[in-house]
Amino acid sequence: MKKILLTVLIGLGFNAAFAQWGPPGGGGGMGRPGGGSENGRPGANTQKPATLDLEANVPKGNSKISGNVVDDAVTTAVEFANIALINIETKKPVDGTMADEKGFFSMKKVAAGTYNIQVSFIGFDTKIIEKVVVEKGKDVELGVIKLKQSTKQLDELVVSGQAAMIEEKVDRLVYNAEKDLSAKGGDASDILKNVPMLSVDLEGNVSLRGSENIRVLINNKPSTIVASSIADALKMIPADIIKSVEVITSPSAKYDAEGSAGIINIITKKSSLQGLNLNIDSGVGLRGSNLGLNGNFRKGKLGITLGGFGRAFYNKSAGETSQLLKSTGVSTEQNQDGNHFGMFGRYNIGLDYELAKNQSLSGTLAFGIRSFDRDQVLNSSSFLNGSLLNSSIRDISSIDRSNSMDANIDYIRTFKPGQEWSVSTQFSQNKLVNNFDSDLLSISNEILSRQKNINDNLNTEITLQSDYVSPIGKKQQIEFGAKGVFRTVESDFEYLLANPTGNFSSDARNPSGYLNYSQNVMAAYASYLFTTKKKFNFKVGARYEYTEITADDSRGAIEIPAYSNLVPSFNVSKSIKATTYKLGYNRRIQRPGLQQLNPNVNLVNPLSISYGNSSLNPELTDNVEFSISKSIKKSYLTVSLFARQSNNSITRVSFASDSIPGAIVTTFENIGKEQTLGTNVFGNVILSSNWTLNGGVDMYYRYLEGFQTGLTGLSEKVSNDGIILSGRLMSNLKLKKGWAMQAGGGMRGNNINLQGRQGGMGMYSLGVRKDFGKKASLGLAAENFFGGMIMRNSTDTPVIFQKSVNYMYNSNIKATFSYKIGNMRFVADKKKVKNDDVKSGGEEN
Repeated sequence: MKKILLTVLIGLGFNAAFAQWGPPGGGGGMGRPGGGSENGRPGANTQKPATLDLEANVPKGNSKISGNVVDDAVTTAVEFANIALINIETKKPVDGTMADEKGFFSMKKVAAGTYNIQVSFIGFDTKIIEKVVVEKGKDVELGVIKLKQSTKQLDELVVSGQAAMIEEKVDRLVYNAEKDLSAKGGDASDILKNVPMLSVDLEGNVSLRGSENIRVLINNKPSTIVASSIADALKMIPADIIKSVEVITSPSAKYDAEGSAGIINIITKKSSLQGLNLNIDSGVGLRGSNLGLNGNFRKGKLGITLGGFGRAFYNKSAGETSQLLKSTGVSTEQNQDGNHFGMFGRYNIGLDYELAKNQSLSGTLAFGIRSFDRDQVLNSSSFLNGSLLNSSIRDISSIDRSNSMDANIDYIRTFKPGQEWSVSTQFSQNKLVNNFDSDLLSISNEILSRQKNINDNLNTEITLQSDYVSPIGKKQQIEFGAKGVFRTVESDFEYLLANPTGNFSSDARNPSGYLNYSQNVMAAYASYLFTTKKKFNFKVGARYEYTEITADDSRGAIEIPAYSNLVPSFNVSKSIKATTYKLGYNRRIQRPGLQQLNPNVNLVNPLSISYGNSSLNPELTDNVEFSISKSIKKSYLTVSLFARQSNNSITRVSFASDSIPGAIVTTFENIGKEQTLGTNVFGNVILSSNWTLNGGVDMYYRYLEGFQTGLTGLSEKVSNDGIILSGRLMSNLKLKKGWAMQAGGGMRGNNINLQGRQGGMGMYSLGVRKDFGKKASLGLAAENFFGGMIMRNSTDTPVIFQKSVNYMYNSNIKATFSYKIGNMRFVADKKKVKNDDVKSGGEEN
């Protein structure tokens, strides 16, 4: 990539001027002037590139030339395009610049005269705009400059284009999801299955390097539905609107300290274009269907976006569970069959307005809905010494529904390229209903009794945030800011009983209750970025957070003392020829989430009971990682080593019920210690000009240590450890006449829990797409088409032994369709609030 860009720029006469710059997103060779935290140079977050003089004796003026470079389809920007100001008489460049990632460029201090403008980039035909007249003191706006894709492509060109699927930056890995054909018509969890370092189980729970203690952001912003359940939030995001996924394993001080293993930032496709357009994406499959509409309008200083995305899925489930209470010798066998149906949707409207050339105001309002209904029949039998004690049949209908709302207003003022001050506000609210109705049946299917559980929850967050970033010279950058997050959780629940024909009344054995939980987090941070003469890029910072909690439930006040944390971070990178070395350290905090705090006792399955723990404390984690990334001819390889230790780790634990014979209770506890040591290897190989192959292997050792109840009823120290192995492989093939194919697969071995193991899983997919010009496409994708899967889990303690087998009916074939209407041109984009904070309720791995 570096050699290609360097050759092009030398051909333009830029070699002397650009010799000091590195590749976009890299730490050392050529890149955007004034780059910032993402590439190791100050000013990466600025939206306008700095200009660069080519010759010291070139006359200077007070005019400016600017424009936007897009491809000939006028749908995507040509990132980092080269712009040269050509003297008509000498035919030589006298000034020049490079467009930013939005295609925008600006040349300042241009002297009066008549010039030719040359615009070029790899893979596109060079365009010459002739006889551009610049008058003294007057700016020239070239508007949209369309580049036509070159029909003659070199091997080197394809390498740079294909390698862009995976990008390495100073503190993160970027997976460009737009090229993932197999996920068309799916949701965000389908995309994340192919992202290096991530694993997604069949329920949609995501883990990073073996840990589910992560934060998931959407466009750098949180949502209360993510705080409630990451798996559910991912189902609300259609795969077709995802542009990229950022895996931030070593977050800087600017990010909230939450997320022990790191942060996953999902970037959706945004249109900040001038004009009007409408995108339609839809898909129909055996297990799910989706429909998305996205409209954008921009004229002058005003931009409006409207979006609506919906997804429905339908499936069946089956499983078997056996458990033994070692203290009593009672064993239980249970099997279940069921059907479930879900609908997810998200709708948004956004406005942004340019108050002045250096000031902007933007706001968004987003609504989300989620509905997950399940009907299942449980058949249970209990035995003692081989003799039947009792048996039961339960017909259960459960609903899990929510609606969420996120509203934010952001103000940004730019003083000069790379220097920016912003103020951001956000209000988020998520209402959840988690109810079930259960009928106890006789062998002849007559109703013997009825049971009902009603659980309403409300999660609210208010965020105030201010950030300032500024370059110091050419090789330094400083940023600092403050933030306040004011969070409340309210949960009310009750249990009702009834005979076959009577009305429901309160259950004396399970009284109603509530939880009121208030958490205020105040934070301040400072971060410093600098580049040495030998091209070492350092980013160091610290974040201070003070957390205050008040809580009470039906038993009375819950005493949770306030606490404060100083969270340091350190990242360094160095590029030597085609190899980049990175070293990072950070400390993270994991606060409990809504599902982990909710004291409502889930009695859907009376032999497998679960509830939250409102007295949970946060966990603290230290992370260290080292990675090497290297380009080898047509291939790209990255290897990373990491170590992680968590104290007070929040983990699921199980024990025998005191009140229900044969039942096992699961809740969350702060266990003593969790340690992980592992490696990730990822490679991308160009097999031919149209065929790529990429894949990776993750291997890590996990050790957990904590306390659990023994046979004597006293707490005793236990530990568990093991090696976990996972991997993935994906291939992309571009054919003639607009055809493209993708095939891939992955697996994850057995995972280690404190009290047992979680079964491994695998998946495979095949996708094909046909593009009709630049506007429309049809596709067909299939997943696990040779049959479903089986997952086996086990729990083994001094008191209980449990093993389960779940049959996953996840074979799917889906047809996809997309169509684009409209004609637009690129302008600059806006930002901002990021809460990377509360731990989700996903199962610990």
